[in-house]
Amino acid sequence: MQLTKTWAAALDDYVIDLAWSPDGALLAAASQAGPLHLFAGPTGENRRELPGHEDGANCLAFAPQVSGLLPQPSSPALLASGGQDGAVKFWDAAAGQHLATAALGSAWIEHLAWRPVASGEIPNPKSQISNSPLLAASSGRDLVFLRPDASVAHKFAPAPKTLSALAWHPRGGAVAAAYFGGVCLWDADDHHAQREYPYAQGIATLAWSPPDGRWLVSGNGDPSVHLWLPEEDQEFHMSGYETKVRQISFDVTGTRLATTGGQDVCVWDCSGAGPEGREPIMLPHDAPLCAVAFQNRHGLLAAASRDGVLQLWSPERAQPLRATVKMPTPATKLAWSPDDRFLAVGSEKGILYVLRVEN
Repeated sequence: MQLTKTWAAALDDYVIDLAWSPDGALLAAASQAGPLHLFAGPTGENRRELPGHEDGANCLAFAPQVSGLLPQPSSPALLASGGQDGAVKFWDAAAGQHLATAALGSAWIEHLAWRPVASGEIPNPKSQISNSPLLAASSGRDLVFLRPDASVAHKFAPAPKTLSALAWHPRGGAVAAAYFGGVCLWDADDHHAQREYPYAQGIATLAWSPPDGRWLVSGNGDPSVHLWLPEEDQEFHMSGYETKVRQISFDVTGTRLATTGGQDVCVWDCSGAGPEGREPIMLPHDAPLCAVAFQNRHGLLAAASRDGVLQLWSPERAQPLRATVKMPTPATKLAWSPDDRFLAVGSEKGILYVLRVEN
């Protein structure tokens, strides 16, 4: 297997976030300086630069698309961005036009997450929110649901501490919001707190296992990984990491969980009774890990380390290493295209690479 550079582009600053459009035609990149850059995903043609956020950008997210099942956004490529100016901006990425702005206050917009729509979902005529694109945005201690026209669908009561991570349940019925001290699961339709999960430390990241949300997992600052089984009222804990666990990723089956917190990627078996008491698969690197991401539809795992090395792994194989590439600078973000043919890599020096996976 090979990773072949398809194209590269220089941004004006550190690449802080990446997002592919649902059809894979566009790749959006946010630089820490604030501008947003749009490229033709497969070719790298520079479509345009958007002004983004004057004080600096933090996050990007394309709205999901499900043909013929649910009402769609007015734009076929609806992009949301959040910045240090306390604003969420909505863009027609295909046309390169600004659509609307939601000014949420002085706190930075740290996290954006569109409500997922499962393939084959039947619209609920009684729920305007569940039938329309819905964006969760965090601003300091505040969690807000926004519509594509930037109007506020709901603003929740402030969290006890600053929100540190957001993750939608794969079926879209609730969103998990983390803060120092725990996680609250908020219902997407009636906005009540379905459940709270106490955790007496800082939480750096959250993820649900696809396709059914059996597991809710947090990467923590203690450093550790914590797992909840909401339907079975159980929880598990794995410690012993060298550093804060900032990177976690489930494979498409929800049975493999990749975690980082040192120089090894730990891949846990989340099938059956789960990982507690099982030894993880260890995928070694020569420097601390800075990014990890499973493919969207297949089983390859991409992992990048601080020495600029990017490796592809097949954790289920006896010889799991599939490809290695040495990059000029450490990665900041990894993003697989929707069809898994391309891997976008953002770097600390502001260089964006798109690599093609070839057998």
